[in-house]
Amino acid sequence: MSHNDFQFIEVQRVDPTKVEKAKRTEQFIEIYQPMDAEQSVSQSDRCLDCGNPYCEWKCPVHNYIPQWLDLAKQGRINEAAELCHQTNSLPEVCGRVCPQDRLCEGACTLNDDFGAVTIGSMEKYIVDTAFEQGWRPDLSEVINTGKTVAVIGAGPAGLACADVLIRNGINPVVYDRNSQIGGLLTFGIPEFKLQKSVMARRREIFESMGVQFKLEVEVGKDITFEQLEQQYDAVFLGLGAYKPLSLSLPSDDSAAQSEASEQQALPYLIANTSHIHKFSQTTADYVDMKDKSVVVLGGGDTAMDCVRTAIRQGAKSVTCAYRRDRENMPGSDREVTNAMEEGVEFMWYVQPLKVENDDNGKVTGLTLIKTELGEPDANGRRRPQNIEGSEFTVDADAIVVAFGFQPEKPDWLDSAKVNFNQWNECEAFDNSEYPMQTSNPKVFAVCDIVVGADLIVTAIAQGRKAAEGIVDMLEDMG
Repeated sequence: MSHNDFQFIEVQRVDPTKVEKAKRTEQFIEIYQPMDAEQSVSQSDRCLDCGNPYCEWKCPVHNYIPQWLDLAKQGRINEAAELCHQTNSLPEVCGRVCPQDRLCEGACTLNDDFGAVTIGSMEKYIVDTAFEQGWRPDLSEVINTGKTVAVIGAGPAGLACADVLIRNGINPVVYDRNSQIGGLLTFGIPEFKLQKSVMARRREIFESMGVQFKLEVEVGKDITFEQLEQQYDAVFLGLGAYKPLSLSLPSDDSAAQSEASEQQALPYLIANTSHIHKFSQTTADYVDMKDKSVVVLGGGDTAMDCVRTAIRQGAKSVTCAYRRDRENMPGSDREVTNAMEEGVEFMWYVQPLKVENDDNGKVTGLTLIKTELGEPDANGRRRPQNIEGSEFTVDADAIVVAFGFQPEKPDWLDSAKVNFNQWNECEAFDNSEYPMQTSNPKVFAVCDIVVGADLIVTAIAQGRKAAEGIVDMLEDMG
């Protein structure tokens, strides 16, 4: 197939069609409809195939983006899917939930003047189409080494580690306390971004490759860490960051403050997913926002997940309050746009001060203060500072806090001889002889438990890197 060097001028960027607003705000379904074959060809042909592809370097897993776009343009979908899997263990997930506008598409040469290539949507199209056509990873030439590795955590890091290990003839056994694989991919990310059937299919694929899952098994309770260390040649820690950053707003009623003033984002999202799919393992109570005035505090993708969930639950009104402006929000601009389309209101340059309660302790409102951007912090980001005398109160029946999360050292690691720093982050180094190895040579760790909460694609990249370190170590051991 010939290439039109000026295709990016003649053919504009076209994103997949969204489900109509009335339908999507009432149902937990993915809002982007699939690309068709014709659209995928025209959109992939917009790629300039840059000699130094910025999109590839901006991607944490360094996907071979121009190459698989070219294969897709030629209709060679299975080959494109194979290439996707050479760098990414969950490409169909990243195509759906990665903040491409801040990563690959944000670095696209065409981005500023012509509109970036629709990289994320093409990644999703390639892998979904290949799976539908029956393509599966081929491990027929892999030689089993007889080595085994315990992978603790079936989130994106653990799944990526298991993927690389099994492709190198090492047998991973993945332990997770939940009944389904995926971690927050399954329980935290709402269905309007990632339908759970995607993870169910991925589990079938991993199992067909030889990955073993031991679900509803909690390390430290159902099995000790010492047992895992004795039974396996290496242990991988892929633990998430679930401890929320505290807010501790004052309240008119101390009892109300401890019982009902603030709803944390992750328990809210996890309980909602568990309610919809009747998953039994969640410890959080389901919270229904129907007919309530909801205020969500925060500006990241988790905050956008919360506001859009509340909309679908039938909230009377949903407001996102953020202390900076839209340009300085840490989340994806695409998600902000989707939230606005679905009826979410945004308050910029505001900081919460106090939860308002009635005599019975019920939340009635939230007092905020206006902010402005002051001097840059150590990272060069301008600090928000309060404007004296600008306090005001808004009505609210429910307040959801989405300020971020941090790792928490599990008690069962006390005897593991694994060093943690003062922030409860596990010390593992990506520039060591065996990347992501901890102070215990047999234990490798990545992502949230090492550097705090981060992107899904970062977790995948680190899980793969740790697996490579494990492979090298086991090969050197003989």
